[in-house]
Amino acid sequence: MSGKKEVLPFFEFVAPGVMELHPYEPGMPVEELQRRLGVSNAIKLASNENPLGPSPKVKAALAAASEGNLALYPDDGGFRLKARLAALHGVGPESITLCNGSNTLLDLVARVFLGPGRAAMYSKYAFAVYPLVTLAQSAESIVVPALPDDSAMPYGDDVEAMARMLRPDVAVIFIASPNNPTGTWVEPAAFERFMAQVPAHTVVVLDEAYHHFQDPATRIDSDALMRRYPNLMITRTFSKVHGIAALRIGYGVAHPQLTDLLHRVRQPFNNGSLALLAAELALEDTAHVARCVELNAQERKRVTAALQGMGLRVLPTQANFVTVDFGKPSAPIHQALLEQGVIVRPMGSYLLPNFLRVSIGTEAENDRFLAALKKAVQA
Repeated sequence: MSGKKEVLPFFEFVAPGVMELHPYEPGMPVEELQRRLGVSNAIKLASNENPLGPSPKVKAALAAASEGNLALYPDDGGFRLKARLAALHGVGPESITLCNGSNTLLDLVARVFLGPGRAAMYSKYAFAVYPLVTLAQSAESIVVPALPDDSAMPYGDDVEAMARMLRPDVAVIFIASPNNPTGTWVEPAAFERFMAQVPAHTVVVLDEAYHHFQDPATRIDSDALMRRYPNLMITRTFSKVHGIAALRIGYGVAHPQLTDLLHRVRQPFNNGSLALLAAELALEDTAHVARCVELNAQERKRVTAALQGMGLRVLPTQANFVTVDFGKPSAPIHQALLEQGVIVRPMGSYLLPNFLRVSIGTEAENDRFLAALKKAVQA
């Protein structure tokens, strides 16, 4: 027998773009580290989760709701949650799309607007899901060079370059601010100038998963711009500051006609009853959100200073993580951290092999990471 893998007949009908895809690589779960290395008492700083978890109100409500009738389907329209989100963004409920995490919204946009003969545009160091959903639709990717290493926003989105590279067949532009995996952001004035240059037939998806962690002075006024530009869509998630990543819920805000198109391909009952309830209560508990934001700001500043004190470069960030440049391949350092029970995110899959991305945890978790990193660097 040769070592060649047999190609089964049904591959004949696989969409061309799918053949080019590689599955998304999530942050390593704690259980996986235990299985691989036998390491116990590990901490995970790899997936930008909220170290404080969900609001106590959410926890209490979920405990009570779990005793309810789980045999019934959820409210497919998410009436109560949509009403709260509409009020928050100053729009009608018909502008809100609920989804199983904001990643699903990116997929819906691709399914509606992308396909052969169309293109999606995004930055070189953009979120990995943008190329995934583009290739899945067999559309072309226009990957825009990021801002240079020596700029004020190294590796960030260059919206001026995006504007220069626009073509008539660009159906979708994906921009995250703050961006994952770099933490960089787009200045509000620059984004406003960019929107003025985008053709009305091109949909711009502004991914604001890390919006709450951003200094308000650096935030894009996305709600106001969305009302001015019907081709602008905002996406948000409850997985980050609201701390309910396990329940998978996110949402989009857009012109009602754009929202209607997304609803035509959205799967029914794509949010469970417990997720809808948790999201409603998470929005109510603004004090918990404020605590999470304050902890992140304090610890992000402290961790950044400690890393810089070790002679390492940290990219500018307005998110709940730091992306660290080691000036050499970071894989050995990543492995040394794993062996000490500290899970962070390697950046090789993002074409940044010298970098590691580290979520901001509690004070104790961050202390443990910094101590482990000192040993790893010395080794």
